[in-house]
Formats: sequence, C-alpha cells, structure tokens
Amino acid sequence: MNGTRRRLVLFLLTSVFFGGTFVAAKAGLDYFPPLLFVAFRFDIAAVVLLGYAVATTPRDELLPRTVRDVVGVLATGVFVIGLANAFLFVGQQYVSSAVGSIIFSLNPILTPVFAAVLLADERLSRRGAIGMVVGLIGVALVVQPDPATLLGGGALGKGIVFLGAVSGALGSVLVRWADTDLSSTARTAWALPVSAGLTHTLSGVSGESLAAVTWTPTALVALGYVGVFAGAAAYITYFGLLDDVGAIQGNLVFYVVPIVATLGGSVLLGESISALTLVGFVTIFAGFAVLGGESLVSELRRAYAAASTRWQANDVV
Repeated sequence: MNGTRRRLVLFLLTSVFFGGTFVAAKAGLDYFPPLLFVAFRFDIAAVVLLGYAVATTPRDELLPRTVRDVVGVLATGVFVIGLANAFLFVGQQYVSSAVGSIIFSLNPILTPVFAAVLLADERLSRRGAIGMVVGLIGVALVVQPDPATLLGGGALGKGIVFLGAVSGALGSVLVRWADTDLSSTARTAWALPVSAGLTHTLSGVSGESLAAVTWTPTALVALGYVGVFAGAAAYITYFGLLDDVGAIQGNLVFYVVPIVATLGGSVLLGESISALTLVGFVTIFAGFAVLGGESLVSELRRAYAAASTRWQANDVV
C-alpha cells in the first residue's frame, strides 16, 4: 500500500471509528448505566492497546521514567479520556448522536483558552479569539438555549456533553505543559487503566450496579464497538495518521466525525436533526476554519512546494 493510500485509509478508519462512538454510546445506554458503560469500555480498550503497545514499542520507550511522563499519563487518563468520556456518556442519555458529536467537537476551539492561561509560549491571537467566538455561536445554535426549559433534560444533557469537551481541552493542554517524552501511543496505553479506575470509582459512588446491566446481543455489540473499535483501534489509526501527516492535517478527522455520527444515528437509530442544528454545525466548522486556517494554508503551501520539487526532479530524470 503506497503512502497516499495508507493515509486515506487511516483517515477514513479514524473518522468512522470516532464518529461511531456517539452512535454506539447512544445505543448502549439502553442496556448499561452510563458510567459503568464507560468503565467497561476502558477495561477492554486498555487490554487491547497495552498489548499493541508492548508488541510494537521498544521497552525503553514504553515505560514512564520521569515526573513529566507521569503527569502526562495522569492528564491523559483523568481529563482527556476519563472525565471527557464520562461526561459524554452521561450527557448522551438526553441528546442525539449528532448533537452530542457536534458539541463534543468543540474541543479544538476550547483548547486555546486553557493554553493562554497555562502555556507561557501560547497566547490566543485575535484570529483565534474570533474563531472561538464563532464556534461558540455555533454551539448556541446547536444547544438552542431556552430560559423556560434551561434545566430540562435536553439542555442539561447538552451542558454535560459540553463539560466533556472542556475536560478534553484542559487535559490536552496539561499534556503539552507536562512535555512528556513518552510517545502518544505509550502514554495512552498507560492512561487507559487510569481512566478505567476513575470511571469505575465514579460509577460506584453514583450508585450504579452491575445488576442494572441488561446483557443482550445489541448491548454486547455496542460495548465491543466502543471498547475495541472506537477505543483501542481508533487510537492506533489516529496516532498512525498523526505520525504520517502531522497534527494539522490529521485533526481534520474531527470535521468528519459529526457527519459520520449524524448519518449513523439517522440510519441505525432513526434519529432526526433539525435545520438549526445543521446551521450550528456549519458555524462551528467556520470557527475551526478561522482558528486553523492560517496554519493549514501554510501546511498546504509547504506540501505543494515539496510536490513541485519532486515533479521537477522527475522531469529532469
């Protein structure tokens, strides 16, 4: 498989795996208490990803060795994965797959806010501030806040999913602040057991019980998907994509994830989505474009220049 085809395959797989998370979570919540569902997901993903990391990573690159490595693992396990998914699964009891994915995809817009506070070398530019405001307007269109029903199930669920996006954004900045030497795969492999322990604890404290689980074929399929495909496999394809094309182009998957979740929710769960929610999604996409457009254009120019150089070399030969 050539490089271009490999990158396309990784991009499509990552988009489908992450997008399907919202559909499988929504389906599985009919059979699992939300926090216990998340905890089981991390149990499965931890076993699979740790096995993959041990098989593919040199031992001296696998183990955390410094305080910064440990901080990076904890930030990933507690915030980026653990709390982010706990809020997501609890909130998705009240919102559709499409709406949940759109709100959760605010993570890249929220990240510069925490970066401006915690990272001395990163400050929110005027362009970044505009992009953030545009993105938040998009969220308002999706959430459609109504003072009369502000504490209703739908609005409350959207707010809980939004907290998941906040947790993910904060965690990603803490990981950068830690400046760990661990690879993203090794860091995530060690973080998943932390996430599993955290969510099992939250599940127990909240009074959830294993007796509340209804073990059906649909429940097993949903759990298998979020644990293996949307868990371990998604991290493997995502990190492989980042290694190939870098963060700017690799994170374009998060533009596709809500589309996959919307189509999946419609086809598999019979969910509908309002016109105003679609407008909100387009507005959030515009916020992403404003935030990352300048860097993306620069990246595309570099890629074009490199390709032109190769073409000229081939012509000479």
